[in-house]
Amino acid sequence: MQKRVAAIHDISCFGKCSITVALPLISAAGIETAVIPTAVLSTHTAGFKDYTFRDLTEDIIPVAKHWKSEGITVDAVYSGYLGSKEQIDLVGEAVDYMKNDDTIFVVDPVMADHGVLYGGFAPDFPLEMKRLCAKADVITPNITEACFMTGTEYKSAPYEKEYIENLVMALSKITNGKIVLTGVAFNEQEMGAACYENGKIEYIFSKKVDAMYHGTGDIFTSVLTAAILRGKTLSSSAQLASDFTADCIKLTKESYPEMTYGVNFEAKIPDLLKMLGIC
Repeated sequence: MQKRVAAIHDISCFGKCSITVALPLISAAGIETAVIPTAVLSTHTAGFKDYTFRDLTEDIIPVAKHWKSEGITVDAVYSGYLGSKEQIDLVGEAVDYMKNDDTIFVVDPVMADHGVLYGGFAPDFPLEMKRLCAKADVITPNITEACFMTGTEYKSAPYEKEYIENLVMALSKITNGKIVLTGVAFNEQEMGAACYENGKIEYIFSKKVDAMYHGTGDIFTSVLTAAILRGKTLSSSAQLASDFTADCIKLTKESYPEMTYGVNFEAKIPDLLKMLGIC
């Protein structure tokens, strides 16, 4: 039977992130992707001025309740950027309506990078996000997000292994779920993740591409979620997601240097299908 994911993200009408990344990538993996939009923006918020914003907070629970009344079930719930503490609580409630014993809940606690919170988030936002991570089966924070949630001092790469492992163990105290800590780098040549499950840490790395684009975290967690639902292990899913994301960044940097609005993941979808063993 076809798997189904409920993606709870905002819709940025222009700019490749959130639902406009999750929906095509997870769907390409042969998995039905239902959506609960948390907001509609004319563009994403990085580098654009005067973007429009429509808050859909009040729609989150009615959608989840309607699905439940119709007997709609999901194999995974995947949440990403949430614009307020209120939405954190409501997503947690919505998951309760959708989740059964076999449903996995993947939380990407999108809120910070490079040692600072994204604009618009209050200092106590990470403490609220911790509560959502506590409900998760898989979390995918970056280094900064992990530091904010655990009260760890932020350091920039390259990292010492002790620092990363202490950070992972601190995360394990706020969730019983599996952990994929992204942005791990022990040198200047590779970047990857620390995967934690069953009390063990496994590292995965891809060749580092010296470029930064909006939405790459959404690509990573979308592919990770798809790979897990297709039966791959946590570490192999993370490796696949890391390699695919790096390939997309490399292609964008080499072939589309004028593209400041996101990563050309679309051109790499045929490669993703091969990586997932679909064709």
